[in-house]
Amino acid sequence: MEWYEMKLWLESLLNLDKDALHIYGAVLVQLLTAILLRRSLASPLPWIAAFAVTFLNEYLDFRQAGPSERSIALYKEAALHDIWNTLLLPTGLFLIARFWPTLLTTQKTEEHLLPAELQEDEI
Repeated sequence: MEWYEMKLWLESLLNLDKDALHIYGAVLVQLLTAILLRRSLASPLPWIAAFAVTFLNEYLDFRQAGPSERSIALYKEAALHDIWNTLLLPTGLFLIARFWPTLLTTQKTEEHLLPAELQEDEI
């Protein structure tokens, strides 16, 4: 079974459209990479993995494009849409984890987690 056929099978099995499958796939790759490498989502490695898999998917999809210029132009337009749509959520997760780690939690920042004696000494 070819890559494109497997994606069509997965779409019908999960009852998801192509865009949703792309998004869920990228987030799943990002999370699994973070777990397997024991890295935070703030690390660029999980995002890079999602990025790489996204472009690999588009490359494999490109093989389905016909030889005509019109077919290639349509593919490029669809590929840009897919890349944008697929990487938006993983990029958002990476940026939030990296630059605003407490945005989605109630955990205090590191300076508030210091022992009371150290905080008093600095005052």
